[in-house]
Amino acid sequence: MPNFYDDNPDLRFNLDQAPLAEIARLREHEFAEAGQYPYAPRDAADAVENYHETLRIVGDIAGDFIAPRAEDVDREGAKWHDGVVTYAKGTSEALDRLSGADLMGFTLPRQYGGLYLPHTTYAAAIEMVSRGDAALMTLFGLGDIAETILRFASDELKDKYLPRFATGEATGAMVLTEPDAGSDLQAVRLKASPDPSDPNLWRLNGVKRFITNGCGDILLVLARSEEGTRDGRGLSLFLAEKGPGLRVRRIEDKLGIHGSPTCELQFTNCPAWLVGRRRFGLIKYTMDLMNGARLAIAAQSVGICEAAYREALAYAHSREQFGKAIIHFPALADLLIGMRLKLELARTLTIDCGVAVDFEKEYEARPADKALYKKWHGYASSLTPMAKYYASEAAVELSNSALAVLGGSGFMRDYPIERYLRDARITNIYEGTSQLQVVAILAGLLGGDLDSLFADFAARPYTGATARHLPAVAEALGLFNKAMDYVRQRAERDYTDLVARHLADMAIDVYSAFRLMQFGEVSESKAMLADLFVPAMSRRVRAAHDAATSGNRLVLDTYQTLLAQA
Repeated sequence: MPNFYDDNPDLRFNLDQAPLAEIARLREHEFAEAGQYPYAPRDAADAVENYHETLRIVGDIAGDFIAPRAEDVDREGAKWHDGVVTYAKGTSEALDRLSGADLMGFTLPRQYGGLYLPHTTYAAAIEMVSRGDAALMTLFGLGDIAETILRFASDELKDKYLPRFATGEATGAMVLTEPDAGSDLQAVRLKASPDPSDPNLWRLNGVKRFITNGCGDILLVLARSEEGTRDGRGLSLFLAEKGPGLRVRRIEDKLGIHGSPTCELQFTNCPAWLVGRRRFGLIKYTMDLMNGARLAIAAQSVGICEAAYREALAYAHSREQFGKAIIHFPALADLLIGMRLKLELARTLTIDCGVAVDFEKEYEARPADKALYKKWHGYASSLTPMAKYYASEAAVELSNSALAVLGGSGFMRDYPIERYLRDARITNIYEGTSQLQVVAILAGLLGGDLDSLFADFAARPYTGATARHLPAVAEALGLFNKAMDYVRQRAERDYTDLVARHLADMAIDVYSAFRLMQFGEVSESKAMLADLFVPAMSRRVRAAHDAATSGNRLVLDTYQTLLAQA
């Protein structure tokens, strides 16, 4: 199969447009490690070349090794027996290949054996791996577990555990949800108690459910450390290891991502160590952890979109009906162009999110750049749920559309489309459903996180073929701002929640239109996509504005009657 980096010009285009050299200069601190580590870059150009070469290696493994095994992994799945989970053969082989290429510590510092690459490039790598096998992302793509240890744990815990992540010796898990605490993590009840025999040791007792890769070696566990508390302020984050006191009670029999075990865990006096400070487990550490996972899931979703679009496009060119290839039927051509458009917009949002996260993290470490940190923190806080929401919804839609292109063939297991659709369906559920992403988007919009970015987009000069779209996009931005002002002035929480999706969709539409205009200045295909996108975007934004500013409370006033339990 092809190299998934070399065969994807749009992925490379997005990375070429990203400020990777600037990120490298910040991340490498004047390239001080060039003489200390043989693979550390000498300058920005060397760093960017290294990013591309590393992604080319990932692309080769994803295309040549991971993708050919994905169907067998899906059919075999992970297995559970008497508390022990075994990965599918292809999953274990893929992890060995990625570890052998030193790719498991993608963003970790070199002192721990990592590659120390930016999150922007990690998102690109996750996309390619997920295009090969979406289930494998949950093992390769959750580097935020190690990142959380890096950012908040003691030096002792970092030194002990981070090298194991970097070598691929250990996999991890985010152990958050419980039978009665899913989206509402403030309801977590798993109990953490200090061990009286060791001031540094805690003991965990309780049950966790729906834990992706809960059979992993190193677990970050959200637990209630403060007696008598019932909210998020009583929760702390702990590090536990697979071993005595921790048992996998079962794995879930689920719709998709069969290669990824989803576990129910029983903790019985399980030894654990505090990560960071008590009481900050949910309000700081878990939120940071989940934001990293949301970027990874956005990239996973883009990978599924890419796989589904390519399969549908190839079929449309080869399948003949009524004497011609079905690609030449206008309705099908329209469907496929819409798929390509959503795929490329999802990718741009995801790469842009990676850029914002990189700048946020680099400026956070520089007290003198407090204003820049605040700006990029705002961008990252809004772009993360925007990317996760848009890309995951696109993955479900594109997989479903691809199945429509293939018709009855797509419904059969002879083609991978049905697997893409099954795998895609989890992306807009885990690490926060789309409804929760909309809530997070709205919080950022109400806080003005993207105001300066939209103002910059509107003020910059546009030249070439896309400049003619500026009046329509500026009008859409104006309607979005009016809708936001209306909601702020109305100040009714239930009404704001009711129209939140309209506001989130408007923000994504306006953002995407500006980005297509910018890209269209240097890319003919992006200019053509802008020609198709902007008129439809204008219609959607006008409709969303009208809905958000209608003041119509009919749903709120009638739902209890109409939805009364039978």
